[in-house]
Amino acid sequence: MMTDVAIEGSSTSGKNRPPAARRARRVRMTGKERREQLLDIGRTLFAAKGFEGTSVEEIAAKAGVSKPVVYEHFGGKEGLYAVVVDREMRQLLELVTGSLTAGHPRELCEQAAFALLDYIEEYTDGFRILVRDSPVAQSTGTFASLISDIATQVEDILGMEFKARGFDQKLAPLYAQALVGMVALTGQWWLDVRKPPKAEVAAHLVNLAWHGLDGLEPKPRLIGHRKG
Repeated sequence: MMTDVAIEGSSTSGKNRPPAARRARRVRMTGKERREQLLDIGRTLFAAKGFEGTSVEEIAAKAGVSKPVVYEHFGGKEGLYAVVVDREMRQLLELVTGSLTAGHPRELCEQAAFALLDYIEEYTDGFRILVRDSPVAQSTGTFASLISDIATQVEDILGMEFKARGFDQKLAPLYAQALVGMVALTGQWWLDVRKPPKAEVAAHLVNLAWHGLDGLEPKPRLIGHRKG
C-alpha cells in the first residue's frame, strides 16, 4: 500500500512564484513507513496528553493524513495505543532481562536497578505511557502487569538464594514483587525530579534491598498486637 504526503516544492512553470504559491509535490510513503510514522506521533502525543487527551483527529493532523488512514492501520486510537504500549513493554523487559548477567546477587540487583533507570532516562516518553493505567480492555499493557513480568525474571534468582540460605523457595515470588515494585515506584518518582544522579539512586536502592535481604529472617514475626 502506498500513501501520499505533501511537501513544499516547485514545478518547472512555477520557479518564480513565492514558496507559498508553489504547487506541492507528493512523496509516496509505503504502508510500513506510514504505520511507523503514526506510531511515533501517537507515542509522543500519548506521553504528553495521555490516552483520553489524545484524539484520532490530532494524530491524523500531525501525520498530514485523513482520519480513515489511522483507522485503516490500527482500527482506531485504542489499537494504536495498544501497539505503542506493547513495544514499550518489550523494550523495557529486554533491557532488564539482558542486564542480568552478573554472578553475584548484589551486582544483579545493581544491574536491574540501572536497567530501569536507564530506560526512564533514554525512553522517557515510553515510561510516561507505561505508568498510566491502560484504557485498553486487556490483561496486559498496565504498569502493574509490567512489574509482574519483570518480577517473574527475578524469581529464579531469588529462589536460588533462598535455597542456599535454607529459606522457603515458595516465597521467592513475593519477595520478587516487593523488590521490583520498590525499584519501579522509585523510578516513577525519579522520572520528574531527576535527582540525585542515576548512579546514586541505584546505589541507595540496592543498599536498602541488599542489607534488608542480608539480615532476612527465615520466619519473620510480627511484634505488634495485630496478628492477622
